[in-house]
Amino acid sequence: MTTPPPGGFPDWDHLYKQQRSDTLPWFYAGLDPDLEAALARHGLTRGHLLDLGTGPGTQAIELATRGFDVTGTDISATAVSQAIDRAAASGVDVNFVQDDVLAPRLHGHFDAVFDRGCFHVMDPGDRPTYVASVAAWLGPGSFLFLKTFSAQQPGTVGPYRFTPDMLRDIFAASFELLSADETVYQGTLDPLPRALFCVLRRR
Repeated sequence: MTTPPPGGFPDWDHLYKQQRSDTLPWFYAGLDPDLEAALARHGLTRGHLLDLGTGPGTQAIELATRGFDVTGTDISATAVSQAIDRAAASGVDVNFVQDDVLAPRLHGHFDAVFDRGCFHVMDPGDRPTYVASVAAWLGPGSFLFLKTFSAQQPGTVGPYRFTPDMLRDIFAASFELLSADETVYQGTLDPLPRALFCVLRRR
C-alpha cells in the first residue's frame, strides 16, 4: 500500500475521548501471543521494555505482570490517562508517558521495544524518523518486536500493508530483520486482520 488509507487516519486523542478503549479494533486484554512466543524464543524474561503506541496499555500491563520494567508511550494524552487508570486497577507499576515517536522527549535505553500498531500508521515520509528514534532507544543487539498489517490483508482501508522485504529495506540502516511471520491481529474485529510479526535486531 503506497497511498494513505481513504479518509486518512483519525485524531488519536479525539478517538480515545469518543470511544471506549475496549471497543477499539486493536484492543486485546491479554499479552499478544506472538510477542509472548518471541520473548521466550529469544530468552527475554527480565529487563526494561518500551511499549510504543501503548494505547489502552494492556500490553504494557501484561509485560509488567511478568516482571518486566515497562514504559508505555502514546501520542494521545487521553489514552495515557486511561492506561494509568487501568494499571492502577490491575495493581501493577508501569511508567506511562505521553510522547511522539516523531519528536521524542523520551530518553534512555531499553532492552527491547514492542510496537503493536504504531509504525503501520506512519506516513511513508516519516518512517526514517521513526527508525532513527527507535534505534536511539536500543543498544546493539537489542530487539524491536514489530507487528504491522500484512500485505495479505485484503482491501485498502486501515493501516498500511507490508511485506517482509519492504520492512527489511525500511529498517536496513539500523536493524537486521531476523524473522517475519504471517499471523493475525488479535482484537475486536471479525475476521481478525492479517498481520506480520517481525523481530528486528539493532545493528
